[in-house]
Amino acid sequence: MDPKVQACLDAAKQLMEKAITHLENELTKVRAGKASPSMLDTVMVDYYGSKMPLNQTANVNTLDARTLIIQPWEKSMLEPISKAITDANLNLNPQNDGTVIRINVPSLTEERRKDLVKKAKTVGEDCKVTLRTIRKDANDSIKKLKANGLPEDEAKEGETKVQQLTDSYGVKADKHLEAKEKEVMTV
Repeated sequence: MDPKVQACLDAAKQLMEKAITHLENELTKVRAGKASPSMLDTVMVDYYGSKMPLNQTANVNTLDARTLIIQPWEKSMLEPISKAITDANLNLNPQNDGTVIRINVPSLTEERRKDLVKKAKTVGEDCKVTLRTIRKDANDSIKKLKANGLPEDEAKEGETKVQQLTDSYGVKADKHLEAKEKEVMTV
């Protein structure tokens, strides 16, 4: 295979890997009713006048499947952390007992589960759109190479490989979505 076509394939593969990684990260934000420290990754705490991620001001752990424990490194941070969690609009109710903050993660209703599955499918479809865009860009690059003298059979082979790559990453995205849907719908 022509080295320039291989370079197009390698670039497309790297971008598709990033798209799948992004999908995985977005799906972790769709909570399935189980307590997870990653639920609070987006919470920014006012730490002496500057905004800092919660995990840089406190230890965040799970006590059990439904309870998060947040232990600030400084007792004076209990109130700002509670306020930040409330302000983050995560539908969580932090309870401050003077030394740690407890958050009981409510179990999900059937309606809420269906909404979360819809949200996950939207994220998955965004990933697939990204994969198709990467495919289009790779095919356009191969067409430019063909216009600059690349043999037609090499170009066809490159386009076929790009399609195979797209299909395989589409299957990966579907598997991630399927797993998340199963996780969310399990009571």
